[in-house]
Amino acid sequence: MVGRPPYQWTEQTESEIFNRLIDGESIVDICGIGRDDWLPSKVTFYARLVKDEEFANRYARAREAQAHNEVDEIRIIADKATPDDVAVARLRVDARKWRASKLAPKKYGDKLDVNHGGSFTVNITGDDADL
Repeated sequence: MVGRPPYQWTEQTESEIFNRLIDGESIVDICGIGRDDWLPSKVTFYARLVKDEEFANRYARAREAQAHNEVDEIRIIADKATPDDVAVARLRVDARKWRASKLAPKKYGDKLDVNHGGSFTVNITGDDADL
């Protein structure tokens, strides 16, 4: 078969990808066009993600850490905002809040109140009354 040899994964590769994810980069940034020559392509990365459950688990943990990083950046952005750039700061904060809610929904997602505040009545009639 003609073509490139299969990509050779290393601990350094995974460490680089996951550290850059945690720091806020996307897979498109890390493995897309213009990537470092020694990093895998997006296709290779996502193929590994589908085939390797342990790799997928490490990826999921890196994404959760990325959410924590996004939340930590919110305070920095808000603290450094000036009256001249408050609209830009608000946009940056909102984008990070949204990303954090999608990357770690249990921790940063919207909380739904599923408690029922009213009352209800059940009337049993006919043959069902013997249950």
